[in-house]
Amino acid sequence: MATSATVLEPSQPAAKPRRIVLPGGSGNIGDLLAKHFHAQGDAVIVLSRHPRPAPWTVLPWDAQTEGAWVDTLEGADAVIGLSGRSVNTRSTPKHRQEIYDSRIGPTKLLSRVIRGLRNPPAVWLNASTATIYKHALDEPQEESDHEIGGHEPDAPKSWEFSVKVGLDWEEALFAHPLPHTRTVAMRTSLVMSAQPGSVFAVLSKLVRYGLGGTQGKGNQHVSWMHEADYVRAVEWMLRDARWNDAVNLSAPDAPVNRDFMRTLREAWGVRFGPPAPEWAIKLGTYLMRTESELVLKSRWVYPGRLEHEGFPFQFPDWQSAAHDLVRQMRQGDAQHGKVGR
Repeated sequence: MATSATVLEPSQPAAKPRRIVLPGGSGNIGDLLAKHFHAQGDAVIVLSRHPRPAPWTVLPWDAQTEGAWVDTLEGADAVIGLSGRSVNTRSTPKHRQEIYDSRIGPTKLLSRVIRGLRNPPAVWLNASTATIYKHALDEPQEESDHEIGGHEPDAPKSWEFSVKVGLDWEEALFAHPLPHTRTVAMRTSLVMSAQPGSVFAVLSKLVRYGLGGTQGKGNQHVSWMHEADYVRAVEWMLRDARWNDAVNLSAPDAPVNRDFMRTLREAWGVRFGPPAPEWAIKLGTYLMRTESELVLKSRWVYPGRLEHEGFPFQFPDWQSAAHDLVRQMRQGDAQHGKVGR
């Protein structure tokens, strides 16, 4: 268990520039971290299956085989594994296999490569998921006090798949001892960001179109984390060598869905949103080629380790986070000449 450490703001550079490698870091989360590290003067290397121009170095990798990218890990200060096909897709056998393979395969590959390096990275933070926990309506799930999901009597059998992915993902991460590389599984909740295509942007679109009402029964908890706190927590774990094992990355406030959506409507100045019953959610997500589990599962995750160590959340409650992100999105709309709420 880590002990208290100083939390440095994103504007505070490290003592010296670091080399940080982000396998699978071309998505929203990867962009958040790459921008942060790049702004500090760190050497950022993103490994991507679809390289595109960026202010930092982007190298190709197929997430399956070794290649020239292996050299970037030799002597690196940190590796942050973020590989994984989006779960925002219809649950077909093909898509399920892609979701599974895109997480477990790259993690096993990185483990094998790191074990073979002469000078392995000092720390490896790897993405995991808070969906590993049960459909929790009765109590929050902490790192030291929780129930793994998959067999809840009040949850559909289809939800077992996401739990299996999380378990096998972490098994691939911790299967082989890495005596010279500190290893952390980041059990991440929904990271709320003002970036286009983010979860927050999708939910905001529903609200702005008048569709942001209670989803399902409305009693399911929604765990989330503001982008700023996510970046600061990652930075904290990089700088404090005592952090290891699994860590919940989530805000301490996890409102139920009816309150979560009401607060989001208030932040946008929208007075009403029609409720969507479970059957409508299931039909709508099917037509949208995604999964109802993303909306209906109760993810009540508590950041026990972060709280215990005194991590100072900038946005500990959903109300302050929602208003800040709405402000950011409105500023972005104004800069691009968009007119709306």
